[in-house]
Amino acid sequence: MRMTPQEFRASPHKPVTLLAMSGVGKTTLANKLPKETWFHYSGDYRIGTRYLDEPILDNIKQQAMEVPFLRDLLRSDSIYIGSNITVDNLAPVSTFLGKLGNPQLGGLSLAEFKNRQALHRQAEIAAMLDVPGFIRKVDKIYGYQRFINDAGGSVCELDAPGVLETLAAHTVILYIKATPEQETLLIERARTCPKPLYYREAFLDEKLAEFMALRNLAGSEQVTPDEFVTWVFPELFHSRLPRYQAIADQYGYTVSAEAAARVRDETDFIELVAQAMAAASQ
Repeated sequence: MRMTPQEFRASPHKPVTLLAMSGVGKTTLANKLPKETWFHYSGDYRIGTRYLDEPILDNIKQQAMEVPFLRDLLRSDSIYIGSNITVDNLAPVSTFLGKLGNPQLGGLSLAEFKNRQALHRQAEIAAMLDVPGFIRKVDKIYGYQRFINDAGGSVCELDAPGVLETLAAHTVILYIKATPEQETLLIERARTCPKPLYYREAFLDEKLAEFMALRNLAGSEQVTPDEFVTWVFPELFHSRLPRYQAIADQYGYTVSAEAAARVRDETDFIELVAQAMAAASQ
């Protein structure tokens, strides 16, 4: 959604999509907006509660069935298992994604890993295509005129026709550009606390082959899951940066992470977006 700074400041409707790598500050920025007037739409929350809810529960139940005590209770319907996903706790989603590698180290086979990656991709596409309907719904039902879409870090990798066009038609896309310091911090965080991630299949195939060649591994089942995640994260980070920028250049606007971090409240946020619009028009 292209607007002039004056139009954005004056409009009562301010739907915005935040785009950035996870850890750069999207959710922190969104949480500075008053909950009474802004509807906070989390793409990852929608994925986990609407599109991957059943696969997530099936994965948890499968793990529970490995424990004889729990297996007997589940089979007799004496207990039930639920997923307590919240906007602030999305661990069930990342746990479902899992990590590629040696099953004895908690890894997934390449086939199963790719299956879960594909399910996540389709879920994320659907969650982003839901944005226009949610904008209308929260306005009509709850009276929210202002809408913030906290998009997942992997939106730039979906390569799905219509997703970016839909977001651009209904929201202002704001790319938060990471600082070199944040890049270093995120890479170090991935090293000390490797987490499941989404990869484009072509990227995964290329980097997995490269990793196995470097480690002289004969198959993906020999991969140490955490070691691969740690090794591949810098590659993933740098592959996503030009994709984010291309989206911002074509459909939206760019702000620095430093500028986003200085935002204190709604007034500051509106001015941040307006200044990004002004800069893009020069």
